[in-house]
Amino acid sequence: MNNTFIDTKLILATPRGFCAGVERAVDIVNKAIDVFGSPIYVKHEVVHNKYVIEDLEKKGVSFIEDINEVPKNSILIYSAHGVSIEVKNDAKKRNLKIFDATCPLVTKVHLEVHKYSRLNTDVILIGHKGHPEIEGTMGQYKSSRGKIHLIENLGDIKKLRINNNHVAYVTQTTLSIDDTKGIILKLLEKYPHIQSPVKSDICYATQNRQDAVKAILKYCDYLLVIGSVNSSNSRRLVELALKNNISSKLIDSKNDISLKELKHKKNIGITAGASAPQVLLDQVVNYLVENGATMDSVKQDIIIEDITFSIPKELREL
Repeated sequence: MNNTFIDTKLILATPRGFCAGVERAVDIVNKAIDVFGSPIYVKHEVVHNKYVIEDLEKKGVSFIEDINEVPKNSILIYSAHGVSIEVKNDAKKRNLKIFDATCPLVTKVHLEVHKYSRLNTDVILIGHKGHPEIEGTMGQYKSSRGKIHLIENLGDIKKLRINNNHVAYVTQTTLSIDDTKGIILKLLEKYPHIQSPVKSDICYATQNRQDAVKAILKYCDYLLVIGSVNSSNSRRLVELALKNNISSKLIDSKNDISLKELKHKKNIGITAGASAPQVLLDQVVNYLVENGATMDSVKQDIIIEDITFSIPKELREL
């Protein structure tokens, strides 16, 4: 054992890592490879994690953005983030065999947008511009009289000019209650009759991972977050630590760890975003332990996640 760390404790946040939607999406791609062989095409990265994507590419999966890149009669999988109606229509024209790995929680938001679109109700979508989930959700809205409006912050609310008497809001699933609370309050103030989702659009896994980090931050002087830079929920975990004046770093793997930077830390918190696999967490923990850190446990209310999403019936039966 190396002696980089002296009396340094590691504190794991629980829950952490893969959520049910991510696990389902990765299972769908792996099952398709097992059954049909390569190549398999996936619209956008199936989940936002560098390790997962590189592993699937080695198996013969091609991640594409333009449907026209997919040869006719090929197998196409929609990523966990969902796709627009236009993408689905284009895929049908190419006679592709399609499996939908869209997270069921994202599909729920899509169905809400469909409903409001049919009613010509304007929809305000709270989320991050450019995120594939946002592109897919905005692409669900098809109304001749209504409109969908994307807002990212409180400043965007001031710019909203909606003449429609019927207004509703939905949110990107990878935002937490804390992320959206202030914006929703302002929307209610500006549009008192605005319609809200029957149930929160917030992903249970996003909220649970943030709550788990909050529970350990008071014991930590540093937080390592395992996740890729394009993972929205992973970046939020880093931001949460920084807001609480705790230094934090987003890492793809143990190779991104700076032992020099961590050498004098006494309590290092560790968590993983919803698209980061267990193998990465194990490697990070083992690496730190090999360098002298020891595991510790602190009092936290453990949130049990027992939600599972099944893969498409057609794939299950093949």
